[in-house]
Amino acid sequence: MALTRANKEALISRYEEGLAAATHALLLDYKGIDVPQVTDLRARLRESGASYEVVKNRLARIAIKGKPLEDLIGSFVGPTAVVYTNDDVVGMAKTLSDFAKTVPTLELKGGIVEGQAVAASQVVEIATLPSREELLSKLVFLLQSPITRLARTLNAVTRDFVVVMGQIEAKKAGEG
Repeated sequence: MALTRANKEALISRYEEGLAAATHALLLDYKGIDVPQVTDLRARLRESGASYEVVKNRLARIAIKGKPLEDLIGSFVGPTAVVYTNDDVVGMAKTLSDFAKTVPTLELKGGIVEGQAVAASQVVEIATLPSREELLSKLVFLLQSPITRLARTLNAVTRDFVVVMGQIEAKKAGEG
């Protein structure tokens, strides 16, 4: 079925609004994946805050002109799907990495992370990073730790003073 000019323009604008404007995007070769597997992948990606879109390569190349994704223009060959998000790239990479373990035919072509091109092998490394929430909780713990130690130290001075006063009182009571 041939696309009309209006359909092509609508696809280009949809690509510009979604994948071309995304901060993080990964290109996939999806051949060999059946419909139930793609449906499962889409659901998992939605849970991690990402979107999955099968693209028409020629129209996608037009949509990404002048955008960070343009660095991967040579990867828009053959069956291509784009997974993109503006939020958590680590969650998206973990989802794809986990899915690739169950469906080995999934092939990463490359991607853009924070506007920088990354190789397919680097996506696996990104997937091993802790999530944003984990990093924030570690930061809070590290910031809280010195304050907690200071409070314990200040409390120890008061506690030790009370103990010494109690010992002096007991010694005087024993002498008297």
